[in-house]
Amino acid sequence: MDTRTPPQQNGPISVAVVTLGCARNEVDSEELAGRLEADGFRLVEDPEDADTVVVNTCGFVESAKKDSVDTLLQASDLKEHGRTQAVVAVGCMAERYGKELADSLPEADAVLGFDDYPDIAARLRSIIGGEKHEPHVPSDRRALLPISPVDRDASTISVPGHGAAPEIQAPDLNASESPASGPRAMRRRLDGGPMAPLKLASGCDRRCSFCAIPSFRGSFVSRRPSDVLHEAQWLATQGVKELFLVSENSTSYGKDLGDLRLLETLLPELTAIDGIEWVRVSYMQPAETRPGLVQAVAHTPGVVPYFDLSFQHASASVLRRMRRFGDPQSFLTLLDQVRAEAPSAGIRSNVIVGFPGETEEDLETLCDFLEAARLDVTGVFGYSDEDGTEAATYDGKLDPDEVAARVAHVNALVEELTTQRAEERIGERVQVLVESLEDGLVEGRAQHQGPEVDGTTQLVGAAADVRIGDLVWAEVVESQGVDLVAQAQNGESR
Repeated sequence: MDTRTPPQQNGPISVAVVTLGCARNEVDSEELAGRLEADGFRLVEDPEDADTVVVNTCGFVESAKKDSVDTLLQASDLKEHGRTQAVVAVGCMAERYGKELADSLPEADAVLGFDDYPDIAARLRSIIGGEKHEPHVPSDRRALLPISPVDRDASTISVPGHGAAPEIQAPDLNASESPASGPRAMRRRLDGGPMAPLKLASGCDRRCSFCAIPSFRGSFVSRRPSDVLHEAQWLATQGVKELFLVSENSTSYGKDLGDLRLLETLLPELTAIDGIEWVRVSYMQPAETRPGLVQAVAHTPGVVPYFDLSFQHASASVLRRMRRFGDPQSFLTLLDQVRAEAPSAGIRSNVIVGFPGETEEDLETLCDFLEAARLDVTGVFGYSDEDGTEAATYDGKLDPDEVAARVAHVNALVEELTTQRAEERIGERVQVLVESLEDGLVEGRAQHQGPEVDGTTQLVGAAADVRIGDLVWAEVVESQGVDLVAQAQNGESR
């Protein structure tokens, strides 16, 4: 038991927010930061400079959970020799395991769930003051029945001192009605780059047998278009050039609002915002990717032709056990539709290898599909049991060494295929969003490259006055794996 007397605070309490996991977590962290700053906390970047460290954890797969625990332990070490007084776990892993995580990780001073987010400032103050927080016992958040977003009362809240007031319409739900990451209130950017994730929805209604996300993120709840647009307008005032639309399933956006084509309507409204140059859609379910959405992504000015299609496998029998839909022919037909509308579109996907019952023939079917698909990027994951999922109860589990061998085989194939796909882009004219100027190197991403995971494009011969956030036309002259090198056409930068 910690018997230290909490030191007296001189001035505002400083807090560092450390984010792990996906872009959806980044949005959650910026919402927490906005709430904390509006309630008098001072945000700092370095945990060593913070009175309290908030770690936004990831609970998706085993490696992500390990990273979250390691980060919490590293932050806890700061309490021994620095100014840090408290370390708090939030996010998906904290929500998913709650009291179990708190009991197994006493180094963390508190484990907070999504329903603590609306009162995050009060929670942190009490924890720093020495009060014991009782962690929640997790429950399946799909059992919650949030009121329809159409019926929510909204309030306009702004964060002072950060440019134009972010006129974000903020439905403050009761804790029992919180659909996933807590009600939306305000946001404070933690990364000043020209790209920002923008959340379309929370939760997921699909029941993939390998995935635990719906149980702790809740059922699918779309944000109102007006809320999305207001936040996008504010992001534009903060220097954002690219909006990265994120959710657990973007192709379902609007279904709970009575209009499954709402995304097609929203896209041109987002690109019309002054200052926004690119809009990118993430995480599209192949079985729900309708022709009208393909056409909207391919042809709406300002929407980049980029298709993040979650295939997960290609064998029809494996997909059925995953409680998903599709087969090689239907997936290839969808890819043909995409390329008919946008021949140079960027297409990425993820696949799971070694799923229970996967045969050598299933694996061969997957590999044959990947060869025919010509994807720009493919993430390869080895199957492992996830707590509370249907697949964890399946027979036919493969030996971990066999799973690892299959992952290595598919990874080697994917590396070869994605290198070939990048080589095919040599001679292609691309538009590049400049994101880094360091040691004379100008680097960014072309339209077919999503943030962080899809490679980068290095610009050679860029104008001396090029700035971060500029869009520069260039011709691809070289490829290095999935990364490209392109010759800038400076007369056409803006």
